[in-house]
Amino acid sequence: MGIKSNKELPQPTVLKEAFPLSQTEQTIIRTRIQEIKDVFTGKSKKFIVVIGPCSADNEDSVCEYVARLARVNEKVKDKLVLIPRVYTNKPRTNGSGYKGMLHQPDPEKAPDLYEGIIAIRKMHLRTIKESGLPAADEMLYPENRPYLDDLLVYEAVGARSVENQQHRLTASGMDIPVGMKNPTSGDYTVMLNSITAAQHGHRFIYRGYDVTTDGNPYAHAILRGAVNKYGVSVPNYHYEDLMRLLSQYTEKDYQYPAAIIDANHYNSNKQFKEQIRIVSEVLHSRNYNPDLQNLIKGVMIESYLSEGSQPISSNCVYGKSITDPCLGWEDTERLLYEIAERC
Repeated sequence: MGIKSNKELPQPTVLKEAFPLSQTEQTIIRTRIQEIKDVFTGKSKKFIVVIGPCSADNEDSVCEYVARLARVNEKVKDKLVLIPRVYTNKPRTNGSGYKGMLHQPDPEKAPDLYEGIIAIRKMHLRTIKESGLPAADEMLYPENRPYLDDLLVYEAVGARSVENQQHRLTASGMDIPVGMKNPTSGDYTVMLNSITAAQHGHRFIYRGYDVTTDGNPYAHAILRGAVNKYGVSVPNYHYEDLMRLLSQYTEKDYQYPAAIIDANHYNSNKQFKEQIRIVSEVLHSRNYNPDLQNLIKGVMIESYLSEGSQPISSNCVYGKSITDPCLGWEDTERLLYEIAERC
């Protein structure tokens, strides 16, 4: 076999005992999950903003970012539900490059998944402890989810994973809202099939067990743009794209039809400043059509302390992305207040 075992990893129960949640933090998480669920069921009219770095690459800068976000949250919490984007796994298009803190707790050192699993749990715990804002992460590896499943209030299944059976079935067993991104091809049918699968119960093999899931009624769409056969970006945040999703949603009996619009990735063609304009257009479309106001529950924004991106080096700028470029803090803060005014 071409596989070499490097190190046996701790069981999730062992890691949770070593780095536990306090009763106060458990209450914060339960309350936040219910608040987010209320948005998806329509009980709450608040607008969700999943926002943060493309990749959570440094505990100190991520926690500082989330602390700033918490201060803004105090001013907008009557209108917005701010969910920090603390993404600890980074999918790579061709398999090379920085794969996130799970793989490399220190981006300048060799991968160490044992230390990585510890590092990502400690970071998520610290963000909750210091800010009171539990976070979102991406389910890149379903088998790793139990290391963080008691900490998260929202999860996303990425464009490259949304057709994968294990991702779909694992999502059906989650008790938090999960966003299913459209695939890189942009095919809505693939995304909607994934939502259907996640909303229904299944029986399958998971981490060595024969398991049965109840289905997740809060599984929903994330529109993140696509690429055509020539590799050209094709956005899907425009009014006609949203109406097409609304039409396809009504063709079947989905629970709580909903969508989050990802303002970066192929919607912006990774031109990070375009996120400001894209969010503005989404808000306009939503306010123009009451049906879209019910469907579009929020936006996803990539943002960090310093704008842009940089290569990994020994003198990296603190709080600047080492993966996709992000909005800086000043633009972020202004944008959040604008969203609160217009949503």
